[in-house]
Amino acid sequence: MPTRSPAAISFVIPAHNEEMSVSACIASIKAELARTPVPAEIIVVNNASTDGTKAVALEHPGVTVVDEPVKGLPRARHAGFRKATGELIANIDADTRLPARWLEKTLREFEKSPKLVALSGPYIYYDLPRRVRAAIAAFYGLAYFLYALNRYVLRVGSLIQGGNFVARRRALEAIGGYDTNILFYGEDTDIARRLHKIGPVKFTLSFPVYSSGRRLAREGVVAIGLRYTVNYFWVTFLKKPFTTAAPKDVSGAPAAKN
Repeated sequence: MPTRSPAAISFVIPAHNEEMSVSACIASIKAELARTPVPAEIIVVNNASTDGTKAVALEHPGVTVVDEPVKGLPRARHAGFRKATGELIANIDADTRLPARWLEKTLREFEKSPKLVALSGPYIYYDLPRRVRAAIAAFYGLAYFLYALNRYVLRVGSLIQGGNFVARRRALEAIGGYDTNILFYGEDTDIARRLHKIGPVKFTLSFPVYSSGRRLAREGVVAIGLRYTVNYFWVTFLKKPFTTAAPKDVSGAPAAKN
């Protein structure tokens, strides 16, 4: 791990076959950095891609590309974390777009709460019908209830949305980074559970990002909602995911998208 941190924040973007999405993600990060100038770096982790993801990412000046040949979302996150130099590590999915003032809110939250170790929020699915987005909003209401129960009452964990969370470097180092034995499901719950032991992990509905709902449209909102709920409880209380296989991407190969 680097011992010096010239960047205030490092954006880590895992990307498996995301040549069509990664440019918009990078552009949204750069737009935020223009609105809120701060020393930063953008790291795209090319996670076993078979398309032009790496070439597309390299077209963007100032972007660092890290190759992780072994497919797996936690492996990609960990590879980016090892390369990162920032005091804050922002985990952003390749098909995610940051809204205006996201970075400003991030810096403000960590500045006002020195003990805060991680901050996360929900997705707003920009490419799904309104009625589906309403159903997802209801699901997030349930998720917030479970978050409050686990964090404040049971005190066994917290809640993190894997493609929209920022953690302090020292906290990630203290827990040994990401569990690369997990392939996909439950990886964010595992991080939330372990970071919870270090300090406060905050999930707030007022800290969203825009994300693609392509996998929800393909697999079904109810099916995915149930799968995430089961894995949330399994990882929180049994410390391992219930679902050990990764989802399929559009080509039929296991996806790296959270």
